[in-house]
Formats: sequence, structure tokens, C-alpha cells
Amino acid sequence: MMRILLFLLVLLPSITIADLYRTEIVADGLSHPWSIDFMPDGSYLVAMKSGEVRQIQRDGVIGEIIIGAPATHFEGQGGYFDILLDPAFTENNLVYLCYAGGPPEANATTVMRAKLSNNRFLETEIIYRASPTKDTPAHYGGKMHFLGDGSLLVTTGDGFEYREGAQDTFGHFGKVIRIRTDGMAPKNNPFVGSNQGDEKVYSYGHRNPQGLDITADGTIYLHEHGPKGGDEMNRILPGANYGWPAVTYGDNYSGAYVSPLKSYPGIEEPLHYWVPSIAPSGLVAYQGSMFPEWQGDLLIGALVDKEVRQLVLEDGVVVEEKILFSELSERIRDIREAPNGELYLVTDGEGGKIIRVTRQ
Repeated sequence: MMRILLFLLVLLPSITIADLYRTEIVADGLSHPWSIDFMPDGSYLVAMKSGEVRQIQRDGVIGEIIIGAPATHFEGQGGYFDILLDPAFTENNLVYLCYAGGPPEANATTVMRAKLSNNRFLETEIIYRASPTKDTPAHYGGKMHFLGDGSLLVTTGDGFEYREGAQDTFGHFGKVIRIRTDGMAPKNNPFVGSNQGDEKVYSYGHRNPQGLDITADGTIYLHEHGPKGGDEMNRILPGANYGWPAVTYGDNYSGAYVSPLKSYPGIEEPLHYWVPSIAPSGLVAYQGSMFPEWQGDLLIGALVDKEVRQLVLEDGVVVEEKILFSELSERIRDIREAPNGELYLVTDGEGGKIIRVTRQ
């Protein structure tokens, strides 16, 4: 079926990629939505950067603000970042919220765990707070994803003014963190027992990673914002160094060098990079059956150009880059794959939207 469809696309120039799908606005008027996750009943939880979590029904009915969510430092890039259901949510009702926690002079990427019941967060517990804290409202990272063993990955940013900390394996600036759901480090983390880094650090040398997804075979993909150019798509390996700020394809916003080095022995090369920047946000390693043409590809929200970038992979190598959903002309803040293979796009800013993408 897929070969027939691709054959038709070649023979009939009038057929475009956009003819493969239809989009519909599920909900709008949301206050800076940043992430979405899917409930067992077909509804979804949406976390707003402004400090709200709401449950939205599949038909678009927007619920009241869920009570019991934590206060957040809503300034600059600070606020609520990501929301994630526990893999055993149907048994334990646990939800994880990543946000900017603490006062302006000492804030940090933070993860709360809570039980969701009757539109309330109960038994709330902080299971992670990045250390050290910072006094900047920028570069938090803030994405989460469960690994197959039940451990939790959390991305942290470099705090903008603390970029050298991304190379310090004992601090949490510019890292991928791996913890258990009780906040402790798994015993097989790369720096456990080594005296060469913090036991919660999984990888380092990141700038501001705002896209994270994992394939069925356990491959971890992450993208991060560069400065002026140098956005990167990376394949994450335990204990690996991804270079920032010692190695980068980007420059300072002033045009001055961050570093003269674009590669260096021992530094992981990006799978793909962008110059100029596309401002990547949200990531799906698509595995669903609704769009078989996209299976195995990476879909990335591109804030600057108001579209989604599709990276076509063959044997783990990017062989082509395509543009999707440019007709929406929306800043895509998050993109997620639903359990049935549908895609959901979250648009940026005040009055944000949730857009559902289904097959034509």
C-alpha cells in the first residue's frame, strides 16, 4: 500500500504531502501551552508555561485548572515545561510535571510527582531539582521521557549565562539526567562509583535541549537549541560529551566565536545540525501506523519558520529533510504521537492551540 501511494506521488505532481493528512483545531485560547500527554480515556493533559495544567477531552472540551499544581517561576523561558504520565498510570494515577521551580534568584529545572484524582494533584513530591540553582529565567531544557526499564530521563539547559557548566560533569547545567521515580540515581548510570561525575548525569555538553523521544528499540534522540546557528539533533549515549560550549556549529548572537572548534576527538558529532537556526522545539520519532510513510523518521517543531521539519533516516543516517505543516503558519512548541498514531501539534504563546493531525 505504501509503495503504491509513493508511486502515485511521483506520477501525479498535483498530489502534495499535505494531501496525505488533515488537520483540525481541537482546542484554542490556551495560555502558553508547552506540552501534552495522552490519558487512557482518550483525553489529554496539557501543561501551560504560565503555570496551569488542564485536562482536555477528545472533543475539545477544556477542563478547569487542575488543583494542587506547584508554583512556578513564570518569567522569560521559565514556567511549566513538560507533563508525563507514569507507564503504570492506570494502576497508580501518577503524573510527572517538569517546571521552573524556586525564586528568581535561585531557580532550577524541577520535577514533581503526584497522584491525579478528581482534577486534583495529591501526594505531591519533588523528586528532582537541578543543582546548582541559577538566577536566570532561561535555558531550562525541561523535557522528560521514560526508558523501558522504568527510569526517567530529564533534560536540563545551561542557564544561558552558565554555559561552561555544561562541561562540568558534577553539576546539572546542560545535561541529560537519569533518575528512578523516587529521585535516586540508577546503579548503572555512567558516573556511579567513578568519582568522575554526578551519579544522576547520563550525558553532558548540551545547551538547551527541548526535544526528547525514544524509539521502541531504546534509541534516544534529543535536539537542542544552538546560539546563532548550530541547533543540533543528537543520538544520546550514556556518559557521552556533546561538546557545548567547547565545540559548536553556532556563534554568539554578536557574531563572535563561541569556539573555533566544530568537532574534536572524543566529542559526539550531531546526527544533524542547522545553520541558520530553526529553533527546534518538540520531537517525535514516529512509529505509528497511521502514517507509514513517516515510520522511523524524526519530526521536529521549528519555531522560527513556523513549520515542522521531517528528518528521513536510513540506517541511522539523515538522508533527507522535508517541511511539513507550513500551511498552518504556527509556531509549533510541541509535537507528540498519540497511541493510535495520530499527531498532535501544540502552538506557542497566548491563545495557543492543540491541533490534531489525522489521515485524509
